[in-house]
Amino acid sequence: MTTSESAGVVFDGSALGEWTDEERFSVTAERIAEYAAATNDPIEAHRSGQVAPPVFAVVPVFTSMAPAALSVAPVELLMKLVHGEQDFRFHRPIVAGDELVVRAKPIGYAGKPNGSTVVIYAETRDAAGELVNEQWMTAFFRKVDAGPGEGEQAPGHRITDADRAGEQAARVTAHIDEDQTFRYSPASGDPMPIHLDDEIARMAGLPGIINHGLCTMAFTSWAALTELAGGDTARLRRLAVRFAKPVLPGQDITTTFWRTEPNAYAFETEAAGELAITDGRVEFN
Repeated sequence: MTTSESAGVVFDGSALGEWTDEERFSVTAERIAEYAAATNDPIEAHRSGQVAPPVFAVVPVFTSMAPAALSVAPVELLMKLVHGEQDFRFHRPIVAGDELVVRAKPIGYAGKPNGSTVVIYAETRDAAGELVNEQWMTAFFRKVDAGPGEGEQAPGHRITDADRAGEQAARVTAHIDEDQTFRYSPASGDPMPIHLDDEIARMAGLPGIINHGLCTMAFTSWAALTELAGGDTARLRRLAVRFAKPVLPGQDITTTFWRTEPNAYAFETEAAGELAITDGRVEFN
């Protein structure tokens, strides 16, 4: 067993590479449509429940992610956990009627004085065992230093100044509704109180209720699909972001896409004049 300790906090590397128990998830048109409505998704195939929005892919694996992270980080750090980065690789869209099998495992951790990361890898397969999607979720534990860490980090998706200087392919502004978090929470299965209870959010050092990072990411996904892929979810191969700053209900967000390759784009999302999402990457076939 390997451990890393700082100020009495111990991260346990012996759990790296250990899969969570498999979980099964039945995809219904109603669940897809609820998620699309909760993220203001305008794509008809999503709203009708036929094809799942890209970020819906996190819903089947959501209950596997935290246990995987907390097999490395101490469970008492749960309230310090925020979603740092998310990277999806899509092999095909999720559709109504799918019977999915999911599992997750921690693959690495690293510490810095301002916070430590645990990287979780998750996979989703269909009933026949075919890979549907892969995900890398980076959990960030605020103000905890786990030391040098070990294992693997998530694949890179950093934006460069050269990316920003390239051809601007699209710019999309959308509004986060005042009740967005109260719709997204049941649609996604995420009950975290910082998205639902103003007092708890303020106790956590936030300005109030904040939008779910994955909800904001879902807004960027339909912006990319509508502006860059004709609304065709089947063309999407990768969607990756780093969450830089919380978005508040009632704010407008503006996402800017720059073409980096014929079917690949970098993007960033602003809210109230500050970056909320950065290091965004989207790739199509």
